[in-house]
Amino acid sequence: MKFRKRALLAIMILFLLAAVCSSQMSPMPAEQTATVFGQSIHYYEAGQGPTVILLHGLGANAGIWVANIGPLSAHYHVIAPDQIGFGHSDKPLIDYKIATFVDFLYGFMQTQKIAKATLVGNSLGGWIAVEFAIQHPEMVEKLVLVDAGGLSFESASPTINLNPASLDDTKKVLGVVFYNQAMVTDMAVAAVFARHLKDNDGYTIRRFMDGIVTTDQREDTKLSSVHAPTLVVWGANDALLPLSMGERFHAGIAGSKLVAIKECGHIPQLEMPEEFNRALLDFLGQPQ
Repeated sequence: MKFRKRALLAIMILFLLAAVCSSQMSPMPAEQTATVFGQSIHYYEAGQGPTVILLHGLGANAGIWVANIGPLSAHYHVIAPDQIGFGHSDKPLIDYKIATFVDFLYGFMQTQKIAKATLVGNSLGGWIAVEFAIQHPEMVEKLVLVDAGGLSFESASPTINLNPASLDDTKKVLGVVFYNQAMVTDMAVAAVFARHLKDNDGYTIRRFMDGIVTTDQREDTKLSSVHAPTLVVWGANDALLPLSMGERFHAGIAGSKLVAIKECGHIPQLEMPEEFNRALLDFLGQPQ
């Protein structure tokens, strides 16, 4: 039950965050489309060099990386997809599981003729990246887990309305995500609430929630099977997935490096982009 409550909270929060990205950051690169298993997958692409794929969390979209694509693309070939069921990508009426997203990532890389890439995943995107690295180790150059989901929980989630029906409800949700409460402006709250009302991925969210409640898809016993060089980046003040979870990823993945960003919550690439980009580029081999 604790796992279910915290997972549901993560899903709703990430569903809302894309509006913050689009309202407060610079524009994304031109949107492109690929066909994977007959489904339209929308993505953003920039730069040249080794490929880095950015995986958003459940309920968000590629816009969550808007502050990172530019600095990364100065050195790397960066791709940020709207994962199947979210953003502008198709939303087939299926049961969404970790395996679903792993299969679509594999299909996307095949379609784009990407033999190997570094995977950077935030929240549920990190969960997908871990499972992909286990299933397809030959296709993963490096692995970066950003406040990643996928492990069992040790404490109950905060009490909060998971389906905000007002601006006040939305403000409370964002207050859990961000350590810096100055980011929870009236403009951001209004943009997030509007996005929540018009987005069309509610079916995806519900089907995935049902799946994680009824099946055990967690990674607790699998971490020793991850052999890619791994960076674990965590907001030191993450009120949703605490730093102790990042420490468990670090302990379970041999040779991994842990970077905790001070005064930062669940979305460090958005809340502390300079610190996040520096840690990521240092790990990838491009010191800033």
